[in-house]
Amino acid sequence: MDKDPSWESLLARANAGDGAAFARFLTEISPSLRALIRARGTALPAHQHEDILQEVLLAIHLKRGSWRQGSPVRPWLYAVARYKIVDAFRRRNAAIHLPIDDYADSLEQDMPDTPLAARDADRLLDQIDHRSAALVRAIALDGDSAEEAGGRLGLSAGATRVALHRALKRLSQLAERMNR
Repeated sequence: MDKDPSWESLLARANAGDGAAFARFLTEISPSLRALIRARGTALPAHQHEDILQEVLLAIHLKRGSWRQGSPVRPWLYAVARYKIVDAFRRRNAAIHLPIDDYADSLEQDMPDTPLAARDADRLLDQIDHRSAALVRAIALDGDSAEEAGGRLGLSAGATRVALHRALKRLSQLAERMNR
């Protein structure tokens, strides 16, 4: 990116309320941001680069008050752009839909529970208090909701979640000791 010191003065003036300075600032930084987005977003479709630039410019407008006057603008701009580029990659990978029929033959069949795992779980659950063990069995092993499991034990949903968290923490500590 360009090291033009006028960027700092333009942004400082823009933050002081000078709209023309802000418009000029955005105009001057756009080519550098566009080049950065092109360089960092090579795996993204080219048509998305301009969309990312618009998101970056909008973020700069919304967050320009977070830039500390007297510090260089370039690293701040780079950080804003980097986050928007990462967001674009996340959005791209977030919604991949594949028909499962194409892969059904190659998927692993459900494996039966191993008797050792059940035995180890029972051994660990026997080492904590009855209520905690009942909560873990009901929620973590049987798939009941916190409301259902807590209702059977006379606990509110919130108290059930706290008790479950504590029971799982205790079980984790016990399992760690067993593996030493």
